[in-house]
Amino acid sequence: MSRQDILALLGTDWDRTLALIRASLHSDVGLLEETNGRILANSGKLLRPMMALLLARAVAGAASDDSIRFAAATELLHNATLLHDDVADGSAERRGRPTVAALMGPSAAVLVGDYWLARAVELVVDAAHCREAIPVFSRTLTDLAEGEMLQLEKASSADTTEEDYLRIIHCKTASLFCAAAQTAALSVDAPEPLRQAARDFACAFGTAFQIKDDILDYTGTPELGKPVGTDLRERKITLPLLGALQGSPQEAEIRRMVREIPAHPDYCGQIRRFVEERDGIAYAASRLEQWVARARQALEAFGDSPARDALRDIADYTIWRQV
Repeated sequence: MSRQDILALLGTDWDRTLALIRASLHSDVGLLEETNGRILANSGKLLRPMMALLLARAVAGAASDDSIRFAAATELLHNATLLHDDVADGSAERRGRPTVAALMGPSAAVLVGDYWLARAVELVVDAAHCREAIPVFSRTLTDLAEGEMLQLEKASSADTTEEDYLRIIHCKTASLFCAAAQTAALSVDAPEPLRQAARDFACAFGTAFQIKDDILDYTGTPELGKPVGTDLRERKITLPLLGALQGSPQEAEIRRMVREIPAHPDYCGQIRRFVEERDGIAYAASRLEQWVARARQALEAFGDSPARDALRDIADYTIWRQV
């Protein structure tokens, strides 16, 4: 099922979600309104709200008003974190376009991110299921902050293990997919087993999604929309490198080189060759397939439906996507 097929399946639910996102961001401050419009015009895949609406349908057959509200809030929160991440990482480009931080400076980017976050909170607190949803989103905000700080810590020490890596990508990526799934399920009053199945699917999918991003950082093309090799330049040890390090007598030397990349940027090329020679990409790809299999297994809790088929196709897409 293609993306267009999925959007056609979602129909007015999708239209209402996009309209709510736009309405929530409206401001009579001209510069803010213009900036928000520029971000929306380059909004990426919108996977989180898409997945949330599909899960609501897979669970209950139809989305509710709160399903729409939580799906929109999830996308607002996602973009708020991207605006802040671009400042923290010093990123000049996202999705092939200059970041707000690059165009307007880091202070403006933080303020715009705060605005998106505040609008997401407003959507949640006005929902009928707000008392159940608030702890979910609060936990996600905690995860996002902890993941960012753990990543910074490990960039300095270069002692990242696979356990550390999985915690980081859960906090920074999978946790928001999990929040989208959990709030989608509670928005339609799903019983606890189906809430858990929705969460299991989303957490596995989010982990797979980030592993694929980390593979593409080694193998991607300019069409990816971000510079290839960014992770290494930022001293992030991701799964392709972790796979290459397994059993290697050069592990201590490679980790030393990662720590010293700021002073020796040429080390990046040497480390990339090491990953290629040690089949680190193949290792990461095999782990990716395992997480996709977990996501597919979680979907077995739901009855047969076009929404469940679409979720399965989205999970499978993660394996072969190149952007």
